[in-house]
Amino acid sequence: MFKVFMSKDVLKPLERVLFSGFIGQGKKVEQFEKVLKYKLNSPYILTMNSGTSCLHIAYQMLTVKEETNEAIVSPLTCAATLTPLLANNIQPVWADVDGRTGNINVLDVERKITPRTKMIVAVHWGGNPCELSKLAQLSRKYHIPLIQDAAHALGAEYHGKSIAAYSDFTMFSLQAIKQVTTGDGGILVCRSAQYYKRAKLLRWYGIDREKNCRNSDLRCAIDIKEAGHKFHMNDINAMLGLENIKFLDWLLARHRDNAEYYDRRFKGKIDHVVAAKNTKPTYWLYTIFVKNAEALRRKLLQRGIQVSKVHARNDQHTVFKKYNRCPLPGVDWFDLHHLCIPCHYALTEQEREYVSDSVLELAKWG
Repeated sequence: MFKVFMSKDVLKPLERVLFSGFIGQGKKVEQFEKVLKYKLNSPYILTMNSGTSCLHIAYQMLTVKEETNEAIVSPLTCAATLTPLLANNIQPVWADVDGRTGNINVLDVERKITPRTKMIVAVHWGGNPCELSKLAQLSRKYHIPLIQDAAHALGAEYHGKSIAAYSDFTMFSLQAIKQVTTGDGGILVCRSAQYYKRAKLLRWYGIDREKNCRNSDLRCAIDIKEAGHKFHMNDINAMLGLENIKFLDWLLARHRDNAEYYDRRFKGKIDHVVAAKNTKPTYWLYTIFVKNAEALRRKLLQRGIQVSKVHARNDQHTVFKKYNRCPLPGVDWFDLHHLCIPCHYALTEQEREYVSDSVLELAKWG
């Protein structure tokens, strides 16, 4: 289903970092963030130890103390999108999804907005961009910050620009099986210098690492004004990122080529997520729709083809059940019928032909 990509060129520079005497957050993190600022065309980029940590800090910065805080979000995502909300005492308000894409339904988002809404969280299913112009318009209209969970979408574009250009915060994941990995890690793109500076403090206990403290111990002398976390990236992970990010364009091209092949094979035969015009998805996932997804999954597994739903709805988990307050027909349909098939960079022409032949033979709407 997935295959980890690791540059063969990483071994020597990684060895130098490992035996340098310094493996914490240092020069390699700075270098990696500089490369990402160029790649994503933003001056306000921070790396952390996971995408979840990035979201936690973004949520924390938007929480208003002594008020009821709500976030409008789809339940159709990784739990990592949602558990940081609860950790920040933010109540999820479930928005439905477009059943054709798995992405958040903009009309339903607007219906769910109340004075308690402190943020809108948009997840790009499989790396296929949401309707960002409409979501950004809602954000401006109601003065509600927009956060993108773009864990699947590093390198995705919307109307010719990086998707990060459309929101107050964007999180990209560098987890093990993402197109670019640092072993584990995350990227937080901030729209403003104010949020960037605050997030920079929060990722390391609330301590200003750049403050000059002559004749004093760094950790003990600097005043902490807001409680932070140990969420920073280290130089080992950053070194992996510096080498692997060089292959981002190639990796995206491989995923996109596989997706285009499937599009041609399945046209008029198998329903699947279709990218909107003026978007460039990453195709971290290629999602099809079938009558009985679980039956097809078992049949394909018997043929040695690993497929998965990858993510399922979270609103039925015990920890989220009390927030289950409304019908979500789009989520119901998508969660029942979707299945993701291999689309990774290492897939050969023979393998993708075998996958598509098997799907066409076994997927019966009946």
